[in-house]
Amino acid sequence: MTQPPYAGTRPPKLGDDSPGFLDGIAKGWGDRTVPAPVAPAAARAAAAHRARLSAALPDRVLVIGAGRAARRNGDADYGFRAGSDFVWATSCQAEGGVLVMHPKPGGHDAVLHLPAPARPGERDFFASAAHGELWIGPSAGLDAWSDALGLPVRPIADFTVPDGALVAGEAADLDRALSGLRMIKDEWEIGQLREAIDHTVTGFAAVAAEVPRAVRDDLGERWLQGTFDRHARTYGNGPGYSTIVGSGEHAPILHWVRCDGPVRPGETLLLDMGVEARSLYTADVTRTIPVGGTFTPAQRRVHDLVEASHRAGLAAVRPGALYSDFHFAAMEVLARGLHDWGLLPVSVDEALAPAGQHHRRYIVCGIGHHLGLDVHDCAASPYEQYLGAALAPGMVLTVEPGLYFHAHDETVPPELRGIGVRIEDDLLVTDTGHDVLSGALPIDATGLEQWAATHA
Repeated sequence: MTQPPYAGTRPPKLGDDSPGFLDGIAKGWGDRTVPAPVAPAAARAAAAHRARLSAALPDRVLVIGAGRAARRNGDADYGFRAGSDFVWATSCQAEGGVLVMHPKPGGHDAVLHLPAPARPGERDFFASAAHGELWIGPSAGLDAWSDALGLPVRPIADFTVPDGALVAGEAADLDRALSGLRMIKDEWEIGQLREAIDHTVTGFAAVAAEVPRAVRDDLGERWLQGTFDRHARTYGNGPGYSTIVGSGEHAPILHWVRCDGPVRPGETLLLDMGVEARSLYTADVTRTIPVGGTFTPAQRRVHDLVEASHRAGLAAVRPGALYSDFHFAAMEVLARGLHDWGLLPVSVDEALAPAGQHHRRYIVCGIGHHLGLDVHDCAASPYEQYLGAALAPGMVLTVEPGLYFHAHDETVPPELRGIGVRIEDDLLVTDTGHDVLSGALPIDATGLEQWAATHA
């Protein structure tokens, strides 16, 4: 029997060394010029950030890496998202990049090391799924990155960790310095956060419009999660964190990211969602709306208490106030309300005392956090730089009180079980007070009922 011409041919694989393939794959490719995906304003902001970092840590070699994508399963990776410190200092989002800042009199010389794309004529053009342009598409070269960023860019193969260097993620001094510097946002960063928050507000409207369909067609929380995530991907880089859509007994679960339950009329629907801008600055907003039009009396009672707590927290945000002031202001309102409802076994003062905290059964999380490139921004900061520090103009933070009565919590009356309410806004600390960046969304129960009905 005559053998076919492909007899003995191995299935194709990366690094195939068949002579005909090697000869053919190297030829016939036109030139493609791809600019680095960096806006000039972003590059200028990063240069200013490096100058601040240089002043904070003079005479030290500083190394900040972008990181690499984590393995999802098998040979599949999660989508890559560059490390926030690296983005803050470079405005570059390239996987595997490393910034090195070498000290010199009066500052530092910065050098960025990046993996070079593998282009036609190079073996890795077809043999590297990570860097070969046949796999990932035409990419900016090192010269293009250098032109866009305004600093030298060299191959990652040339990088070695200098002796005595402070390495981000390994050196506490560098991590704390970066965390502290990132607390005060410049005008460009504030603009990015405003953009992310504005798109988040329209994302809430997109989700509200789909609630009737989620109920009618039994599409549930998944449909609403997918609606927001699609919106975030369209108008930004994607969601800034795992979208939380909690309906009914899922609403009191703080991080309900499974989003696999039904959405039923008469229940509360807690939506904690944020668009991450393409610059990677993220919003973080929460509202709780009634499914079906109006809150029940019990739901409204809970929402009204959370609203009062939220307003007390907002009122405490101003320059010079301690970061913890808005936390305690909001907590006191919640504790008094819970006491009035007969849910605390002690007085309000005893509950609020450090040895008490009985009210925290129904709100175990904090009342807010810094916001920026990370949803919980500046987390490497020590107590005296974060919780124990004074607020200052340029800080962006969230205020997010809530009450969470779980469906199986026998310490609360049956009518409260399964009700979860959170209100979260993003605030910019100004010279005279604060600006609620997410203020386009109502926070009162009646306003939310009307808003949801308008968008349904």
